[in-house]
Amino acid sequence: MRLNNTNIVIENASIVTPTGVLHNASLKACDGIITAVAEGRLNGCDRRIDAEGRYILPGFIDLHSDAIETEIEPRRGANFPINIAIFELDRKLAASGITTMYHSVSFSQQDHPPREVRSWETAGKIAVEVSRLAPKLRVRTRIHARFEVTYPQAALVLERLISEGEVQLFSVMNHTPGQGQLSDSVNPDSRREAIELLQADYVLKLIDQCRSLGIPVASHDDDTREKLDLIEKSGIGIAEFPVNMETARSAVSRGMHIMLGSPNVVRGASTGNNLDAREAIMAGYGDILCSDYAPASMIHALFTLERMGIPLHRAVNMASLNPARAAGISNLTGSLEEGKSADLIMVDTAGEVPRIIRTFVEGREVCSTWQRRSPEKPMRLQAEAVLNEAGQ
Repeated sequence: MRLNNTNIVIENASIVTPTGVLHNASLKACDGIITAVAEGRLNGCDRRIDAEGRYILPGFIDLHSDAIETEIEPRRGANFPINIAIFELDRKLAASGITTMYHSVSFSQQDHPPREVRSWETAGKIAVEVSRLAPKLRVRTRIHARFEVTYPQAALVLERLISEGEVQLFSVMNHTPGQGQLSDSVNPDSRREAIELLQADYVLKLIDQCRSLGIPVASHDDDTREKLDLIEKSGIGIAEFPVNMETARSAVSRGMHIMLGSPNVVRGASTGNNLDAREAIMAGYGDILCSDYAPASMIHALFTLERMGIPLHRAVNMASLNPARAAGISNLTGSLEEGKSADLIMVDTAGEVPRIIRTFVEGREVCSTWQRRSPEKPMRLQAEAVLNEAGQ
């Protein structure tokens, strides 16, 4: 946790809470913790910020984004040092309103030719580097370890990383032809083989290890009720990107969280011609949004949903409170409520598209793309200016 001695009041704001929007409202944070949210004006602080009517949203919690892989390898075979990639992406995440990031690191060799960034050696290095650098970064940073179940060589590495506290979210996936997002591919026997792999000893051992440590577990690209039966039995509580409406409906009936991609919402289509996220959300089969591969899409997905008739606070919950609950951190962050971390963003909707103009993590401003005509000053300096003017 970062040391923060700054007390702030953000006033004249439209504050999005879990249950609605408070207009002409104020939020107070002391030492990085929200101490009050109310309509009207709040008194007493070191620094006052006039939002000028703009929206104040909780910072986004992104449970699934493989943008780190693209940052390391922007062009196939052209790799950058991992630490440089982490620092540069961190800056972009703050500008995108993401205040808690679960970097999705893939332990997989399904690509042809295989990508070095997804080998168990490199994936393990990324996890360790993220953990090492986390205290130096702008946003709260964690690891989502994605395990390709056809890649048993990675199991021992993952077991060690999990035991050493390097993993905060774990998911299982299978990208072989014939199942999941590739279910239209030839190879009708692969569905049965995929089900069998989910019951492999090395897979169940990792899932049990995570559950014993309180690490949430997700399943990726679910496509049948049969697969969900096994997932539910294993105690997995998050369904990532179900590929069809029937599977999404079945996951909801089992009380699972359903994670969908914000790029899918913004574009109005899946890149793999699978489930339309807009359609699923309107039907009530989606409660978490993640950036998948495009961090900047999160804010645009929320306002896309609002234009479709979803109340803004419900859309915002999909990028903040709901993922916090799924990850087990809702007592810390995820909503603008007293006692929680002051992780928040200021959004300007006056232009052609909504823009994030300020981002705060634990009450500390980590990104700003907007300056007032008269920059805000600490209250002491404001008082001195008034006295000096009066004495002239």
